[in-house]
Amino acid sequence: MTIRDDHALAADLATEAGELLLRIRERVGFDDPKALRAEGDRGAHVLLMESLARLRPSDSVLSEEATRDERLDPRRLGAERVWIVDPLDGTREFSEEGRSDWAVHVALWEKGELTAGAVALPAQGRTLTTAEPPKLPAYDKGRFRIAVSRTRPAEFLQPLAHLVGADLVPMGSAGAKIAAVLTGEVEAYVHAGGQYEWDSAAPVAVAQAAGAHASRIDGAELVYNQADPSLPDILISLPELATSLLAGIRDLHR
Repeated sequence: MTIRDDHALAADLATEAGELLLRIRERVGFDDPKALRAEGDRGAHVLLMESLARLRPSDSVLSEEATRDERLDPRRLGAERVWIVDPLDGTREFSEEGRSDWAVHVALWEKGELTAGAVALPAQGRTLTTAEPPKLPAYDKGRFRIAVSRTRPAEFLQPLAHLVGADLVPMGSAGAKIAAVLTGEVEAYVHAGGQYEWDSAAPVAVAQAAGAHASRIDGAELVYNQADPSLPDILISLPELATSLLAGIRDLHR
């Protein structure tokens, strides 16, 4: 692995973990989804933790697959550099044959902000990275698409879609949904069913680098490396749509 900088490292690690997950998928198969999910979570987590320990030994790490004690380690809160990783985002989709809406997230938080990140979409054969942020698609005014959770979309999303003139598009992992905004498959992603920092840090880093809007659904800033890693809602969109989406959400919550 050639290490140029933090951007390159994030992209390299996310891609390598994604390649491992594809091999695990092929080796384990889909007959026992629970076993496949467990093997994928474990394998990608070990790869990322061992790689970061070797390549960035002085940095802290917050991983979805860490133990509770590791997540609550107070040293993370005092660290200047923290890698926030989700070794396998969209575990359900990973265990379903033919699905490509799952991802690997690797982000770097540094002195209060996300400074590097990568989202690998292994089954789609691509990695989105802050090293070379994707060019946002042009928005033709009119009806647009909002990516939402396959399994737990918030109740207000259907009224929101009606209010702003949009269609809802169910998808798997948060990383895949945010990537879909950046690549033109949808124009926005709205979620309010509960998430954690590792669900969004890497895709938000890439989205911000690309110039997309990224905030809480009330317009507040997304804040990372907190003692409680819960970050329950998010709005990612093309910048032209942010004002109308935030206004619509606000009107529906009055």
